[in-house]
Amino acid sequence: MKALFNLLLVGAFLLTGCELDNVDPPSSTLSGRVVYQDQPVGVRSNGVQLELWQRGYQLFTKIPVYVGQDGTFSATLFDGNYKLVRLRDSGPWVNSTDSIDVQIKGNTVVDVPVQPYFVVSNASFTKSGSIVNATCQVSQAVAGRTIESVTLFLNSTQFVDTNNNLIGQTSKTGTALANLSQPLAFSFTLPNTVRNFCYARIGVKTQGVVELFYSPVQKIEL
Repeated sequence: MKALFNLLLVGAFLLTGCELDNVDPPSSTLSGRVVYQDQPVGVRSNGVQLELWQRGYQLFTKIPVYVGQDGTFSATLFDGNYKLVRLRDSGPWVNSTDSIDVQIKGNTVVDVPVQPYFVVSNASFTKSGSIVNATCQVSQAVAGRTIESVTLFLNSTQFVDTNNNLIGQTSKTGTALANLSQPLAFSFTLPNTVRNFCYARIGVKTQGVVELFYSPVQKIEL
């Protein structure tokens, strides 16, 4: 009798395993941009994260969604209803406690609006001999915080930010940022080891906020 019971138990286990194996993997895609005034927000590569939550299942855990340096994101999911959350203190913007209801059905596109403290615009990069010159406009998008620094970053790859600037960086702080109505100008002398091309972008840091708001990355031919 005991042997028959064990046989039935093994059979039930195998059936359950087969059912699990027959579950198709997720095939729908959620993609979008983190935006300010309908424009993507540049951030640090793998530094900013959104969260997805889906109720109604036994395992109620978050699904992390990382934002690329160009402000875009993408995740492969099952169809269903989700809550998209802007993780607190994860970006160069004002924290928001509001979640976004997202219905995933096939390929779904959702933009996530944010309110940055400071914004870099009209970034321009030129080369003169071994010197890279850059200009930009920085503006305060929302009151309540103080600007800390504005930095020109240069790297040998297309990933450029506070952690990826092997070629170098140069910053403006203090009184150099007293008048944001005027464009900011930077100059950086490239070392002799840099050949053919480099990549550059400008980031603005707000006091008390870890992440920077960045301009788009630009390739500079040498």
